[in-house]
Amino acid sequence: MDAIEAARAVVEEQHPEARTAFLGGSVATGRGTATSDLDVVVLLHGAPAPYRESLQYADWPVEMFVHTEATWHAYIERELPTRRSPLLWMCADGLLLFDTDGLGARLAAHARALVAAGPPPVPADEIDDCRYAITDLLDDLAGSPDPSERLFIATELVRRTGELALAVSGSWGGGGKWLARRLERTAPELNARFHHGLREVLDGRAEPLVTVVDEVLARAGGRLWVGYKRAGTP
Repeated sequence: MDAIEAARAVVEEQHPEARTAFLGGSVATGRGTATSDLDVVVLLHGAPAPYRESLQYADWPVEMFVHTEATWHAYIERELPTRRSPLLWMCADGLLLFDTDGLGARLAAHARALVAAGPPPVPADEIDDCRYAITDLLDDLAGSPDPSERLFIATELVRRTGELALAVSGSWGGGGKWLARRLERTAPELNARFHHGLREVLDGRAEPLVTVVDEVLARAGGRLWVGYKRAGTP
Protein backbone atom coordinates (compact mmCIF):
# COMPACT_ATOMS: atom_id res chain seq x y z
CA MET A 1 0.00 0.00 0.00
CA ASP A 2 1.50 3.33 -1.02
CA ALA A 3 1.58 6.41 1.20
CA ILE A 4 -1.54 8.10 -0.18
CA GLU A 5 -3.61 4.92 -0.07
CA ALA A 6 -2.45 4.21 3.48
CA ALA A 7 -3.18 7.77 4.64
CA ARG A 8 -6.72 7.70 3.21
CA ALA A 9 -7.34 4.23 4.60
CA VAL A 10 -6.19 5.04 8.14
CA VAL A 11 -8.41 8.12 8.25
CA GLU A 12 -11.39 6.11 6.99
CA GLU A 13 -10.74 3.47 9.65
CA GLN A 14 -10.14 5.86 12.54
CA HIS A 15 -12.51 8.72 11.61
CA PRO A 16 -15.02 7.81 8.89
CA GLU A 17 -16.97 10.98 9.75
CA ALA A 18 -13.99 13.31 9.06
CA ARG A 19 -14.67 16.50 7.12
CA THR A 20 -11.27 16.65 5.45
CA ALA A 21 -7.72 15.34 5.78
CA PHE A 22 -4.20 16.18 4.62
CA LEU A 23 -1.05 14.14 4.14
CA GLY A 24 1.89 16.35 5.07
CA GLY A 25 5.54 16.09 6.03
CA SER A 26 8.45 14.57 4.15
CA VAL A 27 6.42 11.99 2.27
CA ALA A 28 4.05 14.60 0.84
CA THR A 29 6.89 16.89 -0.25
CA GLY A 30 8.88 14.20 -2.01
CA ARG A 31 11.61 13.95 0.61
CA GLY A 32 10.54 10.77 2.33
CA THR A 33 13.07 8.18 3.44
CA ALA A 34 12.92 4.54 4.44
CA THR A 35 12.05 5.59 8.00
CA SER A 36 9.57 8.39 7.19
CA ASP A 37 6.16 8.28 8.80
CA LEU A 38 2.85 9.55 7.49
CA ASP A 39 1.90 12.93 8.96
CA VAL A 40 -1.87 13.05 8.67
CA VAL A 41 -4.00 16.06 9.66
CA VAL A 42 -7.68 15.25 10.19
CA LEU A 43 -10.54 17.73 10.71
CA LEU A 44 -13.63 16.59 12.61
CA HIS A 45 -16.89 18.29 13.52
CA GLY A 46 -16.16 17.92 17.26
CA ALA A 47 -14.95 15.48 19.91
CA PRO A 48 -12.64 13.64 20.36
CA ALA A 49 -10.61 16.43 18.71
CA PRO A 50 -8.19 17.91 19.41
CA TYR A 51 -5.57 15.24 19.99
CA ARG A 52 -2.53 13.65 18.38
CA GLU A 53 -1.63 10.00 18.24
CA SER A 54 1.21 7.80 16.97
CA LEU A 55 0.11 4.49 15.52
CA GLN A 56 0.99 1.78 13.01
CA TYR A 57 -1.13 1.19 9.93
CA ALA A 58 -0.14 -1.63 7.58
CA ASP A 59 3.60 -1.06 7.02
CA TRP A 60 3.43 2.64 7.84
CA PRO A 61 4.12 4.50 11.07
CA VAL A 62 1.51 7.25 11.31
CA GLU A 63 1.42 10.54 13.21
CA MET A 64 -2.19 11.70 13.30
CA PHE A 65 -3.09 15.29 14.22
CA VAL A 66 -6.83 15.56 14.82
CA HIS A 67 -8.60 18.91 15.05
CA THR A 68 -11.85 20.74 14.65
CA GLU A 69 -11.95 23.85 12.50
CA ALA A 70 -11.84 26.01 15.64
CA THR A 71 -8.92 24.18 17.26
CA TRP A 72 -6.97 24.18 13.98
CA HIS A 73 -7.13 27.98 13.91
CA ALA A 74 -6.35 28.21 17.63
CA TYR A 75 -3.23 26.04 17.29
CA ILE A 76 -2.01 28.01 14.27
CA GLU A 77 -2.47 31.31 16.12
CA ARG A 78 -0.58 29.89 19.10
CA GLU A 79 2.32 28.64 16.97
CA LEU A 80 2.74 31.63 14.64
CA PRO A 81 4.65 33.80 17.17
CA THR A 82 7.23 31.00 17.51
CA ARG A 83 7.77 31.11 13.72
CA ARG A 84 7.61 27.30 13.74
CA SER A 85 4.26 25.70 12.95
CA PRO A 86 4.36 22.11 11.70
CA LEU A 87 0.56 22.10 11.49
CA LEU A 88 0.59 25.14 9.22
CA TRP A 89 3.17 23.63 6.87
CA MET A 90 1.47 20.22 6.75
CA CYS A 91 -1.61 21.92 5.34
CA ALA A 92 0.20 24.49 3.18
CA ASP A 93 2.54 21.98 1.49
CA GLY A 94 0.54 18.82 2.06
CA LEU A 95 -1.71 16.75 -0.16
CA LEU A 96 -5.45 17.17 0.33
CA LEU A 97 -6.66 13.58 0.74
CA PHE A 98 -10.38 14.36 0.58
CA ASP A 99 -12.67 17.30 1.24
CA THR A 100 -16.33 16.65 1.98
CA ASP A 101 -17.54 20.23 2.43
CA GLY A 102 -14.86 22.61 1.19
CA LEU A 103 -13.14 23.05 4.55
CA GLY A 104 -9.92 21.45 3.32
CA ALA A 105 -9.63 23.83 0.38
CA ARG A 106 -10.25 26.82 2.64
CA LEU A 107 -7.68 25.74 5.21
CA ALA A 108 -5.10 24.94 2.53
CA ALA A 109 -5.54 28.38 0.96
CA HIS A 110 -5.33 30.08 4.34
CA ALA A 111 -2.21 28.10 5.28
CA ARG A 112 -0.49 28.92 1.99
CA ALA A 113 -1.29 32.62 2.43
CA LEU A 114 0.19 32.63 5.95
CA VAL A 115 3.33 30.82 4.79
CA ALA A 116 3.77 33.25 1.89
CA ALA A 117 3.33 36.25 4.19
CA GLY A 118 6.19 35.00 6.36
CA PRO A 119 6.53 34.78 10.13
CA PRO A 120 6.14 37.74 12.47
CA PRO A 121 9.28 39.77 13.20
CA VAL A 122 11.55 38.49 15.95
CA PRO A 123 11.46 40.73 19.05
CA ALA A 124 14.73 42.54 19.77
CA ASP A 125 15.07 40.97 23.22
CA GLU A 126 14.78 37.49 21.69
CA ILE A 127 17.57 38.32 19.25
CA ASP A 128 19.68 39.52 22.17
CA ASP A 129 18.96 36.29 24.06
CA CYS A 130 20.28 34.36 21.06
CA ARG A 131 23.36 36.56 20.76
CA TYR A 132 24.12 36.10 24.46
CA ALA A 133 23.69 32.31 24.37
CA ILE A 134 25.87 31.98 21.26
CA THR A 135 28.55 34.25 22.74
CA ASP A 136 28.61 32.09 25.85
CA LEU A 137 29.01 28.95 23.74
CA LEU A 138 31.84 30.52 21.75
CA ASP A 139 33.64 31.25 25.02
CA ASP A 140 33.06 27.67 26.16
CA LEU A 141 34.42 26.33 22.87
CA ALA A 142 37.53 28.50 23.10
CA GLY A 143 38.20 27.44 26.69
CA SER A 144 37.51 23.73 26.57
CA PRO A 145 40.31 21.23 25.78
CA ASP A 146 38.00 18.23 26.18
CA PRO A 147 36.97 16.62 22.84
CA SER A 148 33.67 15.35 24.25
CA GLU A 149 32.74 18.78 25.57
CA ARG A 150 33.73 20.42 22.29
CA LEU A 151 31.49 18.03 20.36
CA PHE A 152 28.38 19.06 22.27
CA ILE A 153 29.33 22.74 22.42
CA ALA A 154 29.88 22.83 18.67
CA THR A 155 26.67 20.96 17.93
CA GLU A 156 24.71 23.41 20.06
CA LEU A 157 26.46 26.31 18.36
CA VAL A 158 25.42 25.05 14.94
CA ARG A 159 21.79 24.66 16.02
CA ARG A 160 21.50 28.03 17.73
CA THR A 161 23.35 29.88 14.98
CA GLY A 162 21.17 28.27 12.32
CA GLU A 163 18.09 29.41 14.19
CA LEU A 164 19.49 32.93 14.49
CA ALA A 165 20.29 33.03 10.77
CA LEU A 166 16.68 32.20 9.95
CA ALA A 167 15.39 34.72 12.48
CA VAL A 168 17.41 37.67 11.19
CA SER A 169 16.48 36.84 7.59
CA GLY A 170 12.77 36.87 8.44
CA SER A 171 12.38 33.21 7.53
CA TRP A 172 10.33 30.44 9.06
CA GLY A 173 12.16 28.31 11.60
CA GLY A 174 12.29 24.59 12.13
CA GLY A 175 13.79 21.88 14.26
CA GLY A 176 15.95 18.87 13.43
CA LYS A 177 15.94 18.07 9.71
CA TRP A 178 13.53 20.95 9.13
CA LEU A 179 16.12 23.42 10.40
CA ALA A 180 18.49 22.13 7.72
CA ARG A 181 15.75 22.32 5.09
CA ARG A 182 14.76 25.88 6.02
CA LEU A 183 18.42 26.92 5.84
CA GLU A 184 18.78 25.14 2.52
CA ARG A 185 16.05 27.37 1.15
CA THR A 186 17.17 30.59 2.83
CA ALA A 187 20.97 30.35 3.03
CA PRO A 188 22.17 27.12 1.39
CA GLU A 189 25.85 27.95 1.83
CA LEU A 190 25.44 27.94 5.61
CA ASN A 191 24.60 24.24 5.73
CA ALA A 192 27.85 23.38 3.98
CA ARG A 193 29.88 25.71 6.16
CA PHE A 194 28.28 24.42 9.37
CA HIS A 195 29.03 20.86 8.30
CA HIS A 196 32.64 21.71 7.51
CA GLY A 197 33.05 23.72 10.71
CA LEU A 198 31.72 20.94 12.90
CA ARG A 199 34.05 18.38 11.31
CA GLU A 200 36.96 20.74 11.87
CA VAL A 201 36.09 21.11 15.55
CA LEU A 202 36.15 17.34 15.91
CA ASP A 203 39.64 17.41 14.37
CA GLY A 204 40.76 20.05 16.86
CA ARG A 205 40.33 23.19 14.77
CA ALA A 206 37.61 25.58 15.87
CA GLU A 207 38.41 28.55 13.61
CA PRO A 208 36.18 27.67 10.60
CA LEU A 209 33.11 27.25 12.80
CA VAL A 210 33.88 30.35 14.85
CA THR A 211 34.21 32.36 11.63
CA VAL A 212 30.81 31.42 10.27
CA VAL A 213 29.16 31.88 13.67
CA ASP A 214 30.64 35.37 13.98
CA GLU A 215 29.41 36.23 10.48
CA VAL A 216 25.85 35.32 11.43
CA LEU A 217 26.19 37.17 14.74
CA ALA A 218 27.36 40.28 12.92
CA ARG A 219 24.04 40.41 11.07
CA ALA A 220 22.28 40.51 14.45
CA GLY A 221 24.56 43.02 16.18
CA GLY A 222 27.60 40.90 17.03
CA ARG A 223 28.60 39.08 20.19
CA LEU A 224 26.82 40.09 23.38
CA TRP A 225 27.99 39.60 26.94
CA VAL A 226 28.70 42.84 28.83
CA GLY A 227 25.48 44.72 29.39
CA TYR A 228 23.16 41.77 28.89
CA LYS A 229 20.49 41.81 31.59
CA ARG A 230 17.17 40.08 32.15
CA ALA A 231 14.72 40.49 35.02
CA GLY A 232 13.85 37.37 36.96
CA THR A 233 10.35 36.24 37.82
CA PRO A 234 9.25 36.90 41.42
